[in-house]
Amino acid sequence: MERMPWDPVRDLLTMQERLESLFGRASPGWVPPVDLSESPERYLLTIELPGFDRANVSIDLEGQQLTVRGKRPGLGCCPERYQQLERGQGEFSRTFTFAAPIEGDAITADLANGVLTIQLPKTPQRRIDVG
Repeated sequence: MERMPWDPVRDLLTMQERLESLFGRASPGWVPPVDLSESPERYLLTIELPGFDRANVSIDLEGQQLTVRGKRPGLGCCPERYQQLERGQGEFSRTFTFAAPIEGDAITADLANGVLTIQLPKTPQRRIDVG
C-alpha cells in the first residue's frame, strides 16, 4: 500500500474550515480544490470547476485579496435516487490574500476543460537609489 505524503498545509486548511464553521464564519456551500503557486514574477491559481461555464464564475480583486465565487445549480427535485453524491452543489466562495502587491490590470483568467486558471502578475519592485 502506497502512503500519501503528509501535507501540513492541507491539514491546516481543513482545521481552519472546521474552526470557522464552529464560529459561524464558514464559506457558504462547498470548496473546490485549488492549487496556488508562486514565481518571482507572478502567482498562478488553478481551481477545479468541472461543468462550470464562465457565466457562473466571478472574480474580484480588492487590494491584495482575490475572491473567486461561483454557483453550480443544485439538483433540485429529481426523480433519481442517488447512491453517492460527492460533487459540490450550490454556491462557493474562496478568498486568497497575497504577500506581494498584484498588478490588477494585468490579471488574466481562463476557464478551459473544467479548470479555471488565473494568472496574477506581481507589481514590479521599484528600486530607489539614494543620491
